[in-house]
Formats: sequence, structure tokens, C-alpha cells
Amino acid sequence: MKRLQGYGIFSLIVSLAFGLFAFPLAASAETSNTVVTLGADLSQEQRQAMLDEMKLDSSVDTIDVSIDDIRQYLGKGTSGGTPSGANNKAYSSASITLTEEGNGIRVQAKNVTRVTEQMYANALVTAGVKDADVYVTSPEPVTGTAALTGIMMAFEKASDQTISQEQREVANEEMMQTSELGEKLGDPDKAAEFMNQVKDEIAKQQPKSEEEVRNIIINVAGDLNINLNDQDIQNITNVMYKFSQLNIDWDALGNQLNKLKDALSSEEAQGFFEELWAWLAELFESLKSAFSS
Repeated sequence: MKRLQGYGIFSLIVSLAFGLFAFPLAASAETSNTVVTLGADLSQEQRQAMLDEMKLDSSVDTIDVSIDDIRQYLGKGTSGGTPSGANNKAYSSASITLTEEGNGIRVQAKNVTRVTEQMYANALVTAGVKDADVYVTSPEPVTGTAALTGIMMAFEKASDQTISQEQREVANEEMMQTSELGEKLGDPDKAAEFMNQVKDEIAKQQPKSEEEVRNIIINVAGDLNINLNDQDIQNITNVMYKFSQLNIDWDALGNQLNKLKDALSSEEAQGFFEELWAWLAELFESLKSAFSS
């Protein structure tokens, strides 16, 4: 009788588990609007390996991106520093696929040591990129700072749009500043969340002066319990004031930022289900042992 009751509990748990995990997965984007950037210093074998990793063939639109291309694209006015690859070589590669309106920006990164997926997404929103799936990779570990330029170049080709020089520079400076803040905090995700929230408040409040931008930064840092020194505040203010002066559609930008927040919430939910699955697996093993005794 106890064994039958045990089987009933086991069946109930199995039903619960499958009910929880049976949600439909998001459909993968079509590749008809895909453009790939390949580091100009990749060998032929590495180029093919990058395409294979992205599950794309040689017929896809490609752009070769060198360090000189990056410097030229960003322009001489970039005060945040020109990104470079390891040993001043361009190895970072990326693909961007335009998706349906409302999907937001989704980023995956591999072999990138300094720039997180959320940092890329934040900077791309600043650049005016929207509704796209992005994959960043390299055949060897790289900081990832050079990849942003390639992604912006690929978006321009895929969408037949031009990103303004001001947006290019601010997006690059924002990513560099967020990366530096992440290292100081020891938490790159916290740094990305902070920058996302600062931009959200700027989009809502539309400040007219550097002092108003500075106050937003201080208030958001306080809300997130982030300690910034005077130099940190000034550096971030310099970038975010430039951001506030961009000629962009603030409503559209706010929508993209909200999509990023939703994506973060989905990642947290995924982590919860992974923990739940591990717990259920342990429980199943315990029940199996009990049934066999």
C-alpha cells in the first residue's frame, strides 16, 4: 500500500515537473536578414570555424573588420578610447539578425572576457539598434571591446540605415565606461543594470543640464546601493550627458530598455527553473531508492 502511495506521489511530481517545463520556447529568428562581421586577422580556418559556430554558411553577407576600420568608423572625436583586440589584432566576430518589431535585442557572447551580453545590449540601444539577435564570439579569449563596432556596421548593412557619428561614439564610450565600472565593482552585471536604469531615467526625465544628469546618476547609484567616488560620477556624467543630447526617439528607446529588463527577468526565471529541476532530480533519486528498498 505504501509503495502504491509512493508511486502516486512520484507521478504527481512528474506531472508537476513537466507542467512547469512544458512552456513553448521562443522561436529562433530567421537568417534572411543576417550579416556577419569577421575579424580581419582571422586565418581562413578560423573564419570558417566562426561561421560553423554561428551555424551559417559562406553565402551569408560578411564584413571584414580590422583595427583600422574600427578607428575610422568611430572617428577621431571618440574620447572614450578606441577599442583594440589582443596584440592590436582583430579577432572578434559577430552576427546580427534582424527580428520582428517588438522582440527587442538579445545577445549571446562566447570567449569574451570583459564585456558582458547586457553591456553589448545597452550600448546597442544607445546606437539606435533595435529588434535584433546578436551573437559575439572569437577563436580565443578577447576583451570584446572591439566587437561593438562590427555589430553596428553589420546592423547598418542589414537594415540599410545609418547610425549617426554621435551615437557611434557615445555607444562606444558608454560600453567602455560600463566595463570599467564593472571591474571596479567586481560585478559587471550590476554595472550594466546601473547604466540601464540611468538611461531609463534620462529617457523619462529628459534632463537639460549636466547637473540634472549628475543628480540622476547619484540617485540611481543610491537606489542600487552602489558607491561611486567623485571621479566615477564625473566620468559617467560626461558620457550620459552626451547620451541625453542625442537626437533619438525617446519613446522607442524606452521600449527597447524595457525589453532588456524583460530579458533579464527571463534569465532569472530560467535560473529558478534550473534550480528546481536539480531539486526534483535529487527527489526522484530519493524516491527510486525508497521504492527499491
